[in-house]
Amino acid sequence: MTNLKLRVDVALPLPIHRTFTYQINTESQPEPGTRVLVPFRRQEHIGWVVGPGSALEIKQIRPVLSILDDSPQLPAELLDLCRWIAEYYIAPLGIALRAALPAVLSDVSRNYVRLLEDGPLKKFRPREQRVLAALEYHGKPLRVRTLRRQLGMGSIWPEIRSLVAQGAVGHEMVPPSQPPVKTKGVVRLIDRLGTLQARDEMFARAPRQREAYELLERSGGTSELTHMIKEEGFSRGVIKGLESKRLVGIFHEEQLRDPFANIPATKPPKLVPTKDQRNVIDALIGALDEDVPIPFLLQGITGSGKTLVYIELLREALARGRSAIVLVPEIALTPQTVSRFRAHFDDQVAVLHSGLSAGERYDAWRSLSTGRCRIAVGARSALFAPLSNLGAIVVDEEHDGSYKQSEAPRYLARDLAVVRARQTGAVCVLGSATPSLESWTNARTGKFRHLQLTKRVGGARLPEVRVVDLRVQRRESAEVSRVNERGAGVLSSELVSAVDARLERAEQVILLLNRRGYSSFIQCRECGEVEQCLNCSISLTYHRAARRIICHHCRYDAPAPERCPRCGSRDLSYRGLGTEQVERVTVETFPSARIARMDVDTTSGKWAHHRILDRVAKGDVDILLGTQMIAKGLDFPQVTLVGVVNADVGIHLPDFRASERTFQLLSQVAGRAGRGKLGGEVLIQTSLPDHYAIQAAVAHDFIGFAERETAAREKPCYPPHLRMVNVILSSPDQRATAKSAEAGAAWLRRWLQGRNAEESKVVELVGPAPAPIERLHGRWRWHFLLRSPSPSAIGRAVRALIDGFKVPGGDVRLVVDRDPIALL
Repeated sequence: MTNLKLRVDVALPLPIHRTFTYQINTESQPEPGTRVLVPFRRQEHIGWVVGPGSALEIKQIRPVLSILDDSPQLPAELLDLCRWIAEYYIAPLGIALRAALPAVLSDVSRNYVRLLEDGPLKKFRPREQRVLAALEYHGKPLRVRTLRRQLGMGSIWPEIRSLVAQGAVGHEMVPPSQPPVKTKGVVRLIDRLGTLQARDEMFARAPRQREAYELLERSGGTSELTHMIKEEGFSRGVIKGLESKRLVGIFHEEQLRDPFANIPATKPPKLVPTKDQRNVIDALIGALDEDVPIPFLLQGITGSGKTLVYIELLREALARGRSAIVLVPEIALTPQTVSRFRAHFDDQVAVLHSGLSAGERYDAWRSLSTGRCRIAVGARSALFAPLSNLGAIVVDEEHDGSYKQSEAPRYLARDLAVVRARQTGAVCVLGSATPSLESWTNARTGKFRHLQLTKRVGGARLPEVRVVDLRVQRRESAEVSRVNERGAGVLSSELVSAVDARLERAEQVILLLNRRGYSSFIQCRECGEVEQCLNCSISLTYHRAARRIICHHCRYDAPAPERCPRCGSRDLSYRGLGTEQVERVTVETFPSARIARMDVDTTSGKWAHHRILDRVAKGDVDILLGTQMIAKGLDFPQVTLVGVVNADVGIHLPDFRASERTFQLLSQVAGRAGRGKLGGEVLIQTSLPDHYAIQAAVAHDFIGFAERETAAREKPCYPPHLRMVNVILSSPDQRATAKSAEAGAAWLRRWLQGRNAEESKVVELVGPAPAPIERLHGRWRWHFLLRSPSPSAIGRAVRALIDGFKVPGGDVRLVVDRDPIALL
């Protein structure tokens, strides 16, 4: 056996753009994708074998401490996908692998230190004294990471090593825990009493044991222990008595956690595809026979029956022995989507999203990996489901920004779905009523096949959309006290009348405002001071119920002020609107209505989304109000009115996608109305009635909006006309941030102007400049943009920056966001 065979290349989940070679003391190498425990610096980490180690001479090569898997946890197909992610998004391979796996499979070791009772009595250095004082104060072992954070001293490892050497503290490394496996107790017959006489003799003085024994017989010889005790009323002693007589055994069997087990199964409705749906279904099923199908863009207006198309595609894929993935953008949509798919595919469906516990995600992962389940449904992380023989990937509401990962690796699940489908020969369907301009352009140029559903199912028509000009409303109510006005200036008279009409007819209403909280900010009328977040360069949002002001970015909060902190005035103005204030106004305006609010503040619980939407579906809610999470995917036939409280929120953000997001949001929420036989109406309150995004939403005119918006992005040039990378540098030090951004941009300009003739012709560098939100989470932010029509050229430029530019010393971070969905 050569020396090379005794080495493995390991990717670690660390922000380091390389892999590491380790020595392994086994007769054969673990397969790629196998987890191993390895030492790295002063800690132990779980990494993944990605191939044979380097054959070059390495001084003091370190050994693999343990091989954690008998077979690879990561299939070869997913390893290839992660390699693509690392290359395209310029991310460390180990970070990409960590994103693809449940968190319990990449847990790390933990270092603890404890104070020794018989430690030496001597003088220690000041920093060592601080460490000892903290340990003495807590009186228990502390994790090194926790201790470091509490002391705020930076790295404390030099002090810990010194104190350990002096016998003052003890150091222990706790290895990663094994993935949690849930078990259940099962009582099983292991001996049968064949005659009545044998039973009489065995249970002469134990009638309850006989009852339990005969119940097990009637149950087929096995029953869950909890059922025997809680449901049938047998004591643990009765079961133990049977066990001592060697008539039964108590076994612990693995139990898979199913977070949707308590949601009652529904009988699937008998739906017959329309002619348009049949044509689309036939095209998609036909693509299952192709080796590498071209992706499909399914553009279907709201209510056109895209879900039925997805179900028929999945039904055919499963019939051919293949598997499927369905992505939805919001956790709020998951229960409704899961119910629809489970009605057709029963327990073949597993769910993957961040709202589940670590154990539930791990069990769902294993169910998909073993083939027990063949359909994965969930948010963007479900794209990494370990399914074999993948036949179809569906990305519903493909335009949605939540498909973008906000942390490294900053992948866009919509684009990654196309890549995984290409690698596996699966059919990829991107569905939306309002596609992203990138997907729409790909369909126009032939990169995607364009399928359309232009009619609502059942002959229903798109709702009539009307605009309420808030400027006119303000002029008309200028002489009227808003205190006594119904709607309090928040809900226009037209919207109030429309809601009244629906309540009289026992129909349902949706009200949208894409801003939570009570007021956008608090401002002093005397000096104009606005309460700002201490960590971010944005104003704090006032939440009336909690009487606190909160930052919606870093979660900093403080008691709502009674005086201006600058001048001491009590004359404070609560400016702007939030869903909390709209809820108060709605309750006061319609006191008899049953109202539910759905935003981040009311849906923090695990099943909060499901409980609220279940009430709406049962008719227990008259008015549902909330943020963008109520704008898409929901299907309630009794909703006949949608009111947009303020369509101007976000339309003038300093971001090139602001108009596109506004049009998509308005079009999507408008589509919640009139999905049944009752018809529907939409009222949009705005101070910008002539803005083209609002006009296009009123006219249900996607083509008109897309053509105008695409033309507007030609000068200056933005996607979909080219590819873009946003390079962000951040630091707690404002000057260090600016200096680093300028140095990084200057380095890259020199690189582009040097020997790299091709990149210098096609890659444009814009900036640097302060980011629109200049301070976030306590860090100052500067950025510069790279723009190019060539994906490969822009990728090489960014890779050169990562490999060649050395970020100045101090706490300065460099972040690369390829294909950003926002520049804030």
